[in-house]
Amino acid sequence: MPDALRQLLPRWLVPALQRWLSAELTTLVIVVSLALLVGSALAVPWLARRLPADYLLVTRRPAPSAGAAHPYRLLLRVTKNLLGAVLLLLGVAMLVLPGQGLLTMALGLVLLDFPGRRKAVRAVLGLAPVLGGLNRLRNRAGLPPLETPRKGDGS
Repeated sequence: MPDALRQLLPRWLVPALQRWLSAELTTLVIVVSLALLVGSALAVPWLARRLPADYLLVTRRPAPSAGAAHPYRLLLRVTKNLLGAVLLLLGVAMLVLPGQGLLTMALGLVLLDFPGRRKAVRAVLGLAPVLGGLNRLRNRAGLPPLETPRKGDGS
């Protein structure tokens, strides 16, 4: 365990961590944590700006026409889902590592295609910390806040 890390930790925790963490593993965890922090700091604001203001209100988006499929449509869809899965997993990791865990998870859900996605995304984005964070990012970009359904509204 690096001496710098040993000095930051409580004394009672050092022996337990020394049994589990080698110097290489500790360095890897620190590097990955920093990469997640920088990656989320760049990706989350960019994705937050791309959401339309009425994203939480619209119950159905028009589906792309299946008959006139562009040759790259499948590749784009697979790429979007892979990015969504990566963001979702990174968001889960960021719950215990440095980074914007809830926002990253929410934006990963936005990109994924799965049955019941709209309902799940609306529930996660409707959480006060997530919605507040997204709206602060949108405000800094000069965009209107995300509109939310009114209480008792069936949509």
